Amino acid sequence: MALTDASFPKLTLRLDRVLETLRLWLGGKPCAVQVAALPWRRRLDGGVEILLATSRDTGRWVLPKGWPHKKLSLAGSAAQEAWEETGFTGVIGERALGSFFYLKGLDNGLDRRVRVQVFALRVSGQADDWPEKGQREMRWFRPEEAADFVQEPELSALLRNKAVFERLV
Repeated sequence: MALTDASFPKLTLRLDRVLETLRLWLGGKPCAVQVAALPWRRRLDGGVEILLATSRDTGRWVLPKGWPHKKLSLAGSAAQEAWEETGFTGVIGERALGSFFYLKGLDNGLDRRVRVQVFALRVSGQADDWPEKGQREMRWFRPEEAADFVQEPELSALLRNKAVFERLV
């Protein structure tokens, strides 16, 4: 379930949960799970900036994300994805900040519902070289600005949730 802005009614969260349960009862396939890193750093004024990168296929702004790696935890997989896609390294939080759903287009033309677990990555540096270097544009945003650039509504809500960023240390 995605974290939402405190102004959103809790009923919305409960309704999302009920609808997902109903979808499964009616024979829907369980969601696939992906992981994402939310790379962040402190500004000089104490505020937070987060890194978004463009996707390789559509060029839309996204968090570094991908499928879990068999020999890594979900958090470790998120950190690995951040390094592969952006070259950034740092300390990854072991507990997810939240999650969001999106539809992933498959090669056969169908869409698969995917739940993405989001883990905070406090950036400490960037590698000189990484697997997808030069394949993506990257930019640091204030959270509320990043929320305007992403296309997934639940990710946008997570980025607008001030409580998420108050928990970062």
